[in-house]
Amino acid sequence: MSYLAFAFGLLGNIVSFMVFLAPVPTFRQIYKKKSTEGFQSVPYVVGLFSAMLWIYYAFLKPDTTLLITINSVGCVIQTVYICFFLYYAPKPARLQTVMLILLLNVVGMGLIIVLTYFLAQGSTRADIVGWICLVFSLCVFVAPLCVVRQVIRTKSVEYMPFLLSFFLTLSAVMWFFYGLLRKDYNIAIPNVLGFSFGVLQMVLYVIYKNAKKVVEEKLPEIQMEDHKLPELKDQIIDVVKLSAIVCSEIIPVVPRLVVEDHALNLDGEKLKPIPEKET
Repeated sequence: MSYLAFAFGLLGNIVSFMVFLAPVPTFRQIYKKKSTEGFQSVPYVVGLFSAMLWIYYAFLKPDTTLLITINSVGCVIQTVYICFFLYYAPKPARLQTVMLILLLNVVGMGLIIVLTYFLAQGSTRADIVGWICLVFSLCVFVAPLCVVRQVIRTKSVEYMPFLLSFFLTLSAVMWFFYGLLRKDYNIAIPNVLGFSFGVLQMVLYVIYKNAKKVVEEKLPEIQMEDHKLPELKDQIIDVVKLSAIVCSEIIPVVPRLVVEDHALNLDGEKLKPIPEKET
């Protein structure tokens, strides 16, 4: 393995480790609220399966220490996430997670190992496992399309953190050049798609990151300014006075209040004194 390929592989390990730590804020929130709150365990179970698959592939290829190292770390971190999830998840979600682990990580991984071990030999076995890794990695990279669709529909990047998209893109670049320099296209090809989707997510983040702020800034425009309140009050008083005048013309007799031998009209103004009745 060339020194340049080793350098890209080492950088790929560092960036991939940052990607593995991206869900930490989510689990901090789960720990504070003592509940999974509708979060899904699928990404962590799939991540564990992917790491196990790449480790198996790395054991079939020479000089793949870096690939084994990062995916071993990934297995440990994803296992911790899954255990944490199982501890705080409600019973239905816990059962669903256990069934998914048994189906994918136990039965699925077991079948791949057994079938490739007995039905293929030497380099052919490595090629078959490499193609399986390639197809599965493409499926993993296509998965964020659901998030992209949600961002476009809601015009909100709340569920698409920029740093995660950035590190995923950077990781794809590093592993692409690592696979290209080693002429291992099972590693290089999936990361082309990973880079493309990573750039797409970052572009969408730039487009929609201020969408919510713009809506919030427009809301105060419909609120009434304080300095206009006195003017509005005067207008209301004028309307009341005008209605009183019109009503007085329509209704000849208007009830009047008598205060200290004076009649008050609707404006509260004193009229002529009321003459005393002759006895």
